[in-house]
Amino acid sequence: MTPQQEAIPSILVVEDDEHISHLLKFMLERQGYRVETATDGRMADTAIRDSVVPPHLVLLDVMLPYIDGFELVKTIRAKADWNKVPIIMLTAKTMEQDIVRALDAGANDFILKPFQPNELLARLRRFLN
Repeated sequence: MTPQQEAIPSILVVEDDEHISHLLKFMLERQGYRVETATDGRMADTAIRDSVVPPHLVLLDVMLPYIDGFELVKTIRAKADWNKVPIIMLTAKTMEQDIVRALDAGANDFILKPFQPNELLARLRRFLN
Protein backbone atom coordinates (compact mmCIF):
# COMPACT_ATOMS: atom_id res chain seq x y z
CA MET A 1 0.00 0.00 0.00
CA THR A 2 1.37 3.42 -0.92
CA PRO A 3 1.64 6.22 1.66
CA GLN A 4 -1.04 8.06 -0.31
CA GLN A 5 -3.44 5.11 0.09
CA GLU A 6 -2.61 4.81 3.80
CA ALA A 7 -3.68 8.43 4.30
CA ILE A 8 -7.20 7.62 3.09
CA PRO A 9 -9.29 6.27 5.99
CA SER A 10 -10.35 2.66 5.50
CA ILE A 11 -13.57 1.09 6.73
CA LEU A 12 -14.41 -2.58 7.07
CA VAL A 13 -18.14 -3.04 6.45
CA VAL A 14 -19.55 -6.33 7.75
CA GLU A 15 -23.13 -6.66 6.49
CA ASP A 16 -24.96 -9.75 5.19
CA ASP A 17 -27.77 -7.87 3.42
CA GLU A 18 -26.46 -7.41 -0.12
CA HIS A 19 -28.46 -4.23 -0.78
CA ILE A 20 -27.37 -2.52 2.43
CA SER A 21 -23.77 -3.62 1.86
CA HIS A 22 -23.73 -2.13 -1.65
CA LEU A 23 -25.42 1.05 -0.43
CA LEU A 24 -22.86 1.49 2.37
CA LYS A 25 -19.92 0.81 0.04
CA PHE A 26 -21.24 3.28 -2.53
CA MET A 27 -22.02 5.93 0.09
CA LEU A 28 -18.67 5.62 1.86
CA GLU A 29 -16.58 5.53 -1.31
CA ARG A 30 -18.34 8.70 -2.50
CA GLN A 31 -17.12 10.32 0.74
CA GLY A 32 -13.55 9.30 -0.13
CA TYR A 33 -13.12 6.29 2.17
CA ARG A 34 -11.52 2.99 1.18
CA VAL A 35 -14.04 0.24 1.84
CA GLU A 36 -13.58 -3.49 2.34
CA THR A 37 -16.67 -5.65 2.78
CA ALA A 38 -17.43 -8.97 4.41
CA THR A 39 -20.84 -10.59 3.93
CA ASP A 40 -20.85 -12.97 6.89
CA GLY A 41 -19.19 -13.56 10.23
CA ARG A 42 -16.66 -16.10 8.93
CA MET A 43 -15.47 -13.76 6.18
CA ALA A 44 -15.11 -10.96 8.72
CA ASP A 45 -13.28 -13.22 11.18
CA THR A 46 -10.81 -14.22 8.45
CA ALA A 47 -10.31 -10.57 7.43
CA ILE A 48 -9.62 -9.59 11.05
CA ARG A 49 -7.23 -12.48 11.74
CA ASP A 50 -5.34 -12.25 8.42
CA SER A 51 -5.00 -8.48 8.13
CA VAL A 52 -1.60 -6.87 8.36
CA VAL A 53 -2.98 -3.35 8.83
CA PRO A 54 -6.30 -2.79 10.64
CA PRO A 55 -8.92 -0.48 9.16
CA HIS A 56 -9.57 2.93 10.67
CA LEU A 57 -13.14 1.89 11.58
CA VAL A 58 -15.41 -1.17 11.52
CA LEU A 59 -19.10 -0.87 10.64
CA LEU A 60 -20.55 -4.12 11.94
CA ASP A 61 -24.00 -5.71 11.65
CA VAL A 62 -25.13 -7.67 14.72
CA MET A 63 -27.11 -10.49 13.09
CA LEU A 64 -24.74 -12.31 10.73
CA PRO A 65 -24.48 -15.87 9.44
CA TYR A 66 -21.94 -18.16 11.20
CA ILE A 67 -20.46 -15.68 13.71
CA ASP A 68 -22.57 -12.81 15.07
CA GLY A 69 -21.45 -9.23 15.57
CA PHE A 70 -21.12 -9.59 19.34
CA GLU A 71 -18.51 -12.35 18.89
CA LEU A 72 -16.69 -10.33 16.24
CA VAL A 73 -16.43 -7.38 18.64
CA LYS A 74 -14.69 -9.71 21.12
CA THR A 75 -12.34 -10.94 18.37
CA ILE A 76 -11.48 -7.37 17.37
CA ARG A 77 -10.89 -6.24 20.95
CA ALA A 78 -8.66 -9.28 21.62
CA LYS A 79 -6.33 -8.56 18.67
CA ALA A 80 -3.49 -6.25 19.68
CA ASP A 81 -3.36 -4.03 16.59
CA TRP A 82 -7.17 -3.90 16.29
CA ASN A 83 -8.17 -3.27 19.91
CA LYS A 84 -8.42 0.52 19.50
CA VAL A 85 -10.27 0.46 16.16
CA PRO A 86 -13.66 2.19 16.55
CA ILE A 87 -16.59 -0.17 16.03
CA ILE A 88 -20.04 1.06 15.09
CA MET A 89 -22.73 -1.60 15.32
CA LEU A 90 -25.48 -1.39 12.73
CA THR A 91 -28.61 -3.42 13.37
CA ALA A 92 -32.36 -3.76 13.25
CA LYS A 93 -32.32 -5.07 16.85
CA THR A 94 -33.91 -2.34 18.93
CA MET A 95 -34.05 -3.99 22.35
CA GLU A 96 -32.18 -2.04 25.01
CA GLN A 97 -30.45 -5.24 26.14
CA ASP A 98 -28.91 -5.69 22.65
CA ILE A 99 -27.60 -2.13 22.65
CA VAL A 100 -26.16 -2.58 26.14
CA ARG A 101 -24.65 -5.94 25.15
CA ALA A 102 -22.95 -4.40 22.10
CA LEU A 103 -21.55 -1.47 24.06
CA ASP A 104 -20.42 -3.73 26.92
CA ALA A 105 -18.67 -6.01 24.41
CA GLY A 106 -16.58 -3.06 23.24
CA ALA A 107 -18.54 -1.33 20.49
CA ASN A 108 -18.12 2.45 20.39
CA ASP A 109 -21.52 3.32 18.95
CA PHE A 110 -24.79 1.75 17.83
CA ILE A 111 -26.95 2.77 14.85
CA LEU A 112 -30.41 1.35 14.26
CA LYS A 113 -31.67 0.23 10.83
CA PRO A 114 -33.18 1.76 8.90
CA PHE A 115 -30.51 4.41 9.27
CA GLN A 116 -30.36 7.96 7.98
CA PRO A 117 -27.32 8.28 5.66
CA ASN A 118 -26.27 11.73 6.92
CA GLU A 119 -26.49 10.63 10.55
CA LEU A 120 -24.40 7.54 9.79
CA LEU A 121 -21.75 9.66 8.04
CA ALA A 122 -21.69 12.16 10.93
CA ARG A 123 -21.12 9.34 13.42
CA LEU A 124 -18.34 7.89 11.25
CA ARG A 125 -16.63 11.28 10.97
CA ARG A 126 -16.70 11.62 14.75
CA PHE A 127 -14.41 8.59 15.01
CA LEU A 128 -12.30 9.23 11.91
CA ASN A 129 -11.30 12.86 12.58
